[in-house]
Amino acid sequence: NAGTEADVYISVYGERGDTGSRHLLRSQKSKKFLKGQTDIFAVEAVHLGHLYKIIVGHDGLGSGNGWFLDKVVIKDPITDLDYTFLCHRWLDQGQDDGGIARELVVTDASTFPGRQELELKREEIWAAEKWKFQKGNTLQFYNRLSRGFICLNPDGRVDALGDKKNKYGKVFFMRMYA
Repeated sequence: NAGTEADVYISVYGERGDTGSRHLLRSQKSKKFLKGQTDIFAVEAVHLGHLYKIIVGHDGLGSGNGWFLDKVVIKDPITDLDYTFLCHRWLDQGQDDGGIARELVVTDASTFPGRQELELKREEIWAAEKWKFQKGNTLQFYNRLSRGFICLNPDGRVDALGDKKNKYGKVFFMRMYA
């Protein structure tokens, strides 16, 4: 359910002005905005110079209109430059912060390639997993070496004896990688 059937629009901003709001109507794909799909659109505009931000959103209409947007890449046909705008967020009234439009700034190409994208992925993973650390939850880690469990109890106690049986009703299994 990460795709949308809502009408999607974009506004592109550069050093010489902006495009105004443009509906993204004709993708090179027969069905646009499907989960895991890359859609390509042609947007006619005067040359805006170096791009610095976009606003992308949808009208919120239709069933299942929520949309998870990974990123937008704009190729300038005059300079042959690619401008990447990372999102990694929902545009959905029922997800994330409820926003159906996002203002995205261009990724700074001078920083470590992928660093901003990695940070957004980390934030995305934490947003999805932080519920496990709410007060009252018992966390149970499986130790493959001892083949037992290490439990972090709601009262702060740690049971690290390696009990091989699940004695808790509400337990979350986590894999830890270093």
